[in-house]
Amino acid sequence: MKPVTICLIALGCIFGGTLFGIKLRFVLPDHHLSEESRDTVRLGTGMVATLAALVLGLLIASAKDHFQTLSGEIGQVAAKVMQIDTVLADYGPETREVRDMLRSGIASAIKHYWSPKTDLVAAQAQKAGAVLRELRNKLLELSPHNDAQRWLRSRALQLSADIADTRWLLAQQIGETVLPMPFLVLLISWLTLIFMSFGLFSPKNWTVIIVLFVCALSAAASIFFILELGQPYQGLIRISSAPLQKALVIMGQ
Repeated sequence: MKPVTICLIALGCIFGGTLFGIKLRFVLPDHHLSEESRDTVRLGTGMVATLAALVLGLLIASAKDHFQTLSGEIGQVAAKVMQIDTVLADYGPETREVRDMLRSGIASAIKHYWSPKTDLVAAQAQKAGAVLRELRNKLLELSPHNDAQRWLRSRALQLSADIADTRWLLAQQIGETVLPMPFLVLLISWLTLIFMSFGLFSPKNWTVIIVLFVCALSAAASIFFILELGQPYQGLIRISSAPLQKALVIMGQ
């Protein structure tokens, strides 16, 4: 389910709880709305509100760290790709085929990893693994003629292994979410309960309704933000492909 859809469902539940609370106020007997009852409800919802605020804050921080970690790994891949291209260039003209294959693989990754279609991203992850295996085999087929070439081939193999390790880490993030569905349902339920209590003890006028709607929209937007950060290759908030694009330009020079 897309983050926008989940956000709209969350908004409907949270603001629906507000409207239900406003409606419930005119149905309940007066003694249910006494000052003592209000204090008790406020204590209970205050505890739930504190839990919801802590959870939202932790989830946003976790999603942000997750996003920044993946972004940093993309930068590491770009740096190592440029290093391996430089090493192969220093090795000699016999590595031209390997360098062309490397550039082609990077160009394909940029095109498909940042595709809006998840199936294309997953397919590219598998293809990238095949390209790296072929790259390793090509490097093993090289026949160094001196100590310098032997060191350069060894360095290229090490860099290709590092890129393969990072590729596995990136591939494992595809399709995963930082907010599991049961936890999401629980969080929306907490927010709905909180806003229902707001509506229960709020006067019925358009100013109050509009303010509560904006607050409900803000709460739903925070859930949307968390879900977007958890899908770094699709959606509105994406990891930048600029490091790989810059690496591709430098490799072509």
